[in-house]
Amino acid sequence: MRPTTTLPVLALVASAAADCNGKAAYCNTAYSKVTFAGSHNSAFVGIGPSDNQISSVSAQLDQGIRFLTTQTHDKGGVIQMCHTSCDLLDAGPLQDYLGTVKTWVDGHPNDVVTLLVTNGDAIDINKFGDAFKAAGLDSYAFAPSAKLGLNDWPTLGTLISSGNRVIVFMDYHADTSKVPYILDEFAYFFETPFDPLEAGLSGCNIDRPAGASADGRLILANHNRNYQILGISLPDLAHASGTNSVNSITAQTNTCNTQHGRIPNVVLLDYVVLGDVINAQSKLNGV
Repeated sequence: MRPTTTLPVLALVASAAADCNGKAAYCNTAYSKVTFAGSHNSAFVGIGPSDNQISSVSAQLDQGIRFLTTQTHDKGGVIQMCHTSCDLLDAGPLQDYLGTVKTWVDGHPNDVVTLLVTNGDAIDINKFGDAFKAAGLDSYAFAPSAKLGLNDWPTLGTLISSGNRVIVFMDYHADTSKVPYILDEFAYFFETPFDPLEAGLSGCNIDRPAGASADGRLILANHNRNYQILGISLPDLAHASGTNSVNSITAQTNTCNTQHGRIPNVVLLDYVVLGDVINAQSKLNGV
């Protein structure tokens, strides 16, 4: 006769397995083998020409987005989330944004979240470390002991069990000798051309870092469709539902697979609440 403890134990194991970003399959999947739907400029929320999202950061996370990007600039010595210029759009201090993410992460102990922070103003990396520490998010941050190859990344289950389940990248001016958990984006990723117009939406050429090889790098596919007015690129809210459809997203990921032998690790999107973003993410991960 089967022991009476078997079913409860199996139920407990199944429950734990289902808690890795909401899918059992992710628990045993290396971070580098997961495809994430990403929120481009996640903090710029509204319907203005400089906004890229129409749902709050917390709502994006609640929706199932686990890869967030944000743009930072120096404003009087404070790291501020501004779009190109703080005169154009100012979404507040980075520390406040990190606090929002920290609150969400606190309440979701079985989720891995990634942040990609831009640093076009070459702000001292230690100031970013101070902001993460002040928000308390540094306590969750993953700091590898050495640079990781594609096959060296831990599984989502391992990241969750270790408590180091926030991955942080920075596009320029990272320095892991000073802040070990803020990783150099382009040491790990290549990106396709950003702000693509309709004609370039399904491409997968390497844009950054210039002259890089795809070998050994994760792939970030920019899939945030733009349109142009007087030579200025603006986010295309009117067509966002189509841009964020499964068919449009997989057209680009299929191109990447043809060119580079694998699908992207991140598909970066505007207006993630529109379209069929999470279903596309599940389809790409085969879950």
